[in-house]
Amino acid sequence: MAQKLYVGNLSYDTTEGRLRTLFAEYGEIESVSVITDRETGRPKGFAFVEMATQQAAEAAIRALDGKTVDD
Repeated sequence: MAQKLYVGNLSYDTTEGRLRTLFAEYGEIESVSVITDRETGRPKGFAFVEMATQQAAEAAIRALDGKTVDD
């Protein structure tokens, strides 16, 4: 069963591709969605990453919690 993870405090320069690369190390990814402002199209500084399994999600959480990405 897929697990959706909230990824917060992101740089406005962080892309879906960067997150996909970062999280792929811990398991299969179902989807990545960087949330953007509807009017400006600029990223809001958070995203959702959906991992294919709970085990992959837990591994990503353990490895990436508190990690700095893109400054």
